[in-house]
Amino acid sequence: MNRTEKALQIFAEGTVIPATPLVLDADRRFDPDGQRLLNEYYLEAGAGGIATAVHSTQFEIRNPQFHLFEPVIATVAESIDAYEKRTGKVIVRVAGVCGPTGQAVAEAKLARKYGYDAVLLSPGGLNDKSEEYLLERTAAVAKEMPVIGFYLQTAVGGRRLSYDYWSRFAEIEGVVGVKCAAFNRYATIDVVRAVAFSSRADRIALYTGNDDSIVFDLLSVFRFPDGDRVVTRRFDGGLLGHWSVWTHNVVKLFERIRSNPNDPELPVLATQITDANGVIFDATHDFAGCISGIHEILRRQGLMKYIHCLSEKERLSEGQRAEIDRILAMYPHLTDDDFVSEYLRSRGVTR
Repeated sequence: MNRTEKALQIFAEGTVIPATPLVLDADRRFDPDGQRLLNEYYLEAGAGGIATAVHSTQFEIRNPQFHLFEPVIATVAESIDAYEKRTGKVIVRVAGVCGPTGQAVAEAKLARKYGYDAVLLSPGGLNDKSEEYLLERTAAVAKEMPVIGFYLQTAVGGRRLSYDYWSRFAEIEGVVGVKCAAFNRYATIDVVRAVAFSSRADRIALYTGNDDSIVFDLLSVFRFPDGDRVVTRRFDGGLLGHWSVWTHNVVKLFERIRSNPNDPELPVLATQITDANGVIFDATHDFAGCISGIHEILRRQGLMKYIHCLSEKERLSEGQRAEIDRILAMYPHLTDDDFVSEYLRSRGVTR
């Protein structure tokens, strides 16, 4: 089994994949050294994979004035290469791709060039296109790279997709997973049911991207009667922006869910994590401060120096910083501050 096959096996079995932010310097320029420091934190924290060039990495990296898609995926790949060489571990590498078919295919080719294992195919910005177009686009990208589907919530540019769409999507050769970030239980069940009844069900992993329902998704058992049989599916792992913070504790929580899903404390933690996520992602203001909220947590820990984004419009919303103070005071057990402090000391970084 080669490295890519092993990575896809790890992905199929389910793991923790943080969706990584973009690290910028004081002048809003890409900071490769800062990006490597952050990426290595995720790896040392025990993440089984890294997803980059996704929403939390800022879609603006593709804009001509920044031209950062390739530099970012190259930097992340280099840091994973170094970690794999040093530890002997295999890390699942996921690159986000988006745009019309031509752009998505071109980005997938670049991801393959830099050794990525799969691409997360975003439907963002294509709400004027038919479901048929999206399926044809998926098939085209799947000829270049294994594809992870992406159900993107409507509040950040997604749209409601039909059950028929997901049924046909699951039948496309080369599809290896679906990240469900619909933030909608009805839509989530559509995806799970479509995959469960697919002829390729055993080749498609389900990953929660529902940051508002992370633990509940991972605890849920979906059973669908079908004549004399019952088809059962669960979420296998998570690919989440929320998991880009407090990652060491996330890994421990994921292992806890897998080893003892009947732990009576898990539903308690589930609601606390959802409360924290609502603040970090700025749900009160329709997620306007989502990326800045992630940055603010990482800044307070010393993993990022600045919270600004490529776009000057991206910033913390009014009252969001005070709400971050609240969740840190209420839920200190969700954080991994001690682990981060030790990690930074080991790298000679002073906060």
